[in-house]
Amino acid sequence: MLMNTPREALGAERLDALRKELKARGLDGFVIPISDEHMSEYVGGYAQRLAWLTGFGGSAGTAVVLTDPAPQPAAAIFVDGRYTLQVRDQVDGRLYAYESIPQTSVAKWLEAHAPDGAVIGYDAWLHGVKWAETVDRALAGKGGKLVAVDSNPVDAVWQDRPAPSAAPALVHPDELAGESSEAKRAAVSEWLAGKSLDAVVITALDSIAWLLNIRGTDVERTPVALSYVIARADGTADLFVAEEKVTPQLRQHLGNSVNIQPRDRFVPGLEELAGKRVSVDPERAVGAIFTVLRGCGATVIEERDPTVLPKAIKNPVEQQGHRDAQKRDGGAVSRFLHWLSVEAPKGGVTELSAAAQLEAFRKAGSDLRDLSFDTISGAGPNGAVVHYRVAEETNRTLEPGMVYLIDSGGQYPSGTTDITRTVWIGPGEPAAEIRDRFTRVLKGHIALAMAVFPKGTAGSQLDVLARQALWQAGLDYAHGTGHGVGSFLSVHEGPQRIAKSAGAQGGTDQELMPGMFLSNEPGYYKTGEYGIRIENLVLVEPRTIEGAEGEYYGFETLTHVPIERKLVDRAILNDVEIGWWNAYHAHVLDVIGPQLDGGAKAWLKAQCAPL
Repeated sequence: MLMNTPREALGAERLDALRKELKARGLDGFVIPISDEHMSEYVGGYAQRLAWLTGFGGSAGTAVVLTDPAPQPAAAIFVDGRYTLQVRDQVDGRLYAYESIPQTSVAKWLEAHAPDGAVIGYDAWLHGVKWAETVDRALAGKGGKLVAVDSNPVDAVWQDRPAPSAAPALVHPDELAGESSEAKRAAVSEWLAGKSLDAVVITALDSIAWLLNIRGTDVERTPVALSYVIARADGTADLFVAEEKVTPQLRQHLGNSVNIQPRDRFVPGLEELAGKRVSVDPERAVGAIFTVLRGCGATVIEERDPTVLPKAIKNPVEQQGHRDAQKRDGGAVSRFLHWLSVEAPKGGVTELSAAAQLEAFRKAGSDLRDLSFDTISGAGPNGAVVHYRVAEETNRTLEPGMVYLIDSGGQYPSGTTDITRTVWIGPGEPAAEIRDRFTRVLKGHIALAMAVFPKGTAGSQLDVLARQALWQAGLDYAHGTGHGVGSFLSVHEGPQRIAKSAGAQGGTDQELMPGMFLSNEPGYYKTGEYGIRIENLVLVEPRTIEGAEGEYYGFETLTHVPIERKLVDRAILNDVEIGWWNAYHAHVLDVIGPQLDGGAKAWLKAQCAPL
């Protein structure tokens, strides 16, 4: 492929500009992650440095650029299995070597490719402290070192970089939160006192939003406000937020116990903790915070952010709010699938127009504030790209005889939704192989949905249930099976996960606890042909078992949308699985049926008929 398109030429131009900037600073290389000062998964436009430099549009990835372009490779981009295909579509392979996580890492790559004695720069406001220690050790082995830059060199050459959002922070009412901010801060205060700590630094945006019962519009698809919090053992807190975001409603909501300060006062605020015992979460706080605290004489205690677990365990109000959101969302998605069944076989629907139509159905309902992530709308081979992001250059028409995968969600004040459906674009019958693969994914989905497990079980212990039918045919998928979901917050929320115990998207030892939301989303992807994924959200709930020795849990399925019956090979399902299918669809009809009428309602009844 010749470099003859404007986008490719622009990528080379930007890479060259960055190398000149690195050389002027005396650096032999620089590391560029997808990250912001809060270690967010999704970041605002001002922090999209990797996308600007390379063209990569995924939500997880890192690039390394060496200043001297002569050694080959002189730059690399690192992604996990979700983005193996996407990165090749979006990033010029003559400029960047493609590297796969966890098979390699930035540290291993620099150890192999950085020149001896190399000085590699990084922005300490974008990386965790453990990451920096690992990379520095790797470079030290060849006489090099990792150094924190005073300002980000990408910003120096990004001439039209957008400013951070100035939108006001919003109050999230207690009747939706289910608990007041005062009560949550009191729990944090008790936690600090129990560990003989003076304060905790909270930097994860969803943690701040949960703790203070505030939301915002600073990051697309995630309703958070750019800010920092220092919470103290006496129950007070400092909120560092740009002054233009502060409204009279926010001040009244937070009251006198929360001291609102300008965002640029955060570093001085950290320095005022000199001599104090301060908790910081190394998984969620950037390395620069550790440097400032240690430099001023504070004693840094590494502990998990105390809001993470209570945020993950939804209270009854949040649970019911989510059910309400799922009911509205299920109606919108069902209307869309009916529309798709009528329009797609005509040949005029594209990935982009389908995604736009689904968003329109969601907006036509009540209370949609945003999508919960960019809709994954993949027809045929594009569906095999796990986190595919449709663009004009890749937009496909949904053609008869094609598998179509759509993964989407909505942000409602009462809850966050996430659902994937894979459908067959008729007329005609899907090939036996496609039906086999779909049904094996379905068997895994059902096995996980029906799981009963003892207290103390981690998601990694359940992951095999979703994969076993695929493994029996020598098949697998390169992503986790389930992630946590927030309450009008992040669509990907920890600490719970259902995944293999190793790898970049690996599992966690966090036990599953009643009140936790998770996704149930096994899949299968045949490169160049099609992708399959079936995703519902579930709630961990207690299970009453006669004669049980100890506490046992199971899942309540929260998502109410029919699953594509044309792709099911009934002969592969056993009686228990068919029973689950029929019960699930009977429930879908009960919940969604009253919302539909006319052709859409007739379609729903046909989709929900017993298998």
